[in-house]
Amino acid sequence: MLQQLEDNSVDAVITDPPYCSGGQTANARAQTPSSKYEQSGNKIVHRPDFAGDTMDQRSWLHWCTMWINDCQRILKPEGYFLMFTDWRQMPTASDVLQMGGLIWRGIVSWNKGLGARAPHKGYFRHQCEYIVWGTNGKCSHAKHAGPYPGCFDFPVRQKDKFHLTGKPTPFMEELVQIVPEDSVILDPFAGSGTTCIAAKKHGRQYIGFEKTAVYYDVAEQRMMDV
Repeated sequence: MLQQLEDNSVDAVITDPPYCSGGQTANARAQTPSSKYEQSGNKIVHRPDFAGDTMDQRSWLHWCTMWINDCQRILKPEGYFLMFTDWRQMPTASDVLQMGGLIWRGIVSWNKGLGARAPHKGYFRHQCEYIVWGTNGKCSHAKHAGPYPGCFDFPVRQKDKFHLTGKPTPFMEELVQIVPEDSVILDPFAGSGTTCIAAKKHGRQYIGFEKTAVYYDVAEQRMMDV
């Protein structure tokens, strides 16, 4: 579907693709996303699994390079590219952004708070996830806002989580404001539609794709409620 979009037609790509990072072996990676990412405990909230999270490192690198290359074509000159990742895939994510033809500009941290898990008491918590960001060529001077924070603090709240790996809606509302109102934001991995909802709430146009049918339906219902 990315190949159907016109060249230089969107102002920003803001997306959260499958990380394919859970597990250290091929067998572990092949498990369902829920078995890899859901926290254990009595208060666990089960959510549907999603497609595309079983690739090994080389396959993930190759796959990301292909779709990011499409995004580079679709982005307008000086357009933004923001891609969520975790600590395991951050080095590869910064590589594939550049392999896709974009200019890597930096890393943004997302602090999820002390509710983040740790395997045991000897570990530092997996408390942060990251955004690898770049631009399609020059990074222009913004006139509508900025400079933007390099670190965000948003806890994950269950009542605002509609996807197994969903991001907080207030967080996405901050990110869509990197481009002015009426700009077009593309999310090729829309999940439960949070990027599109944030764009709609703040006067930005949006395009979202979602492969997993159950989450497409969730996103469609959420969009109707905005």
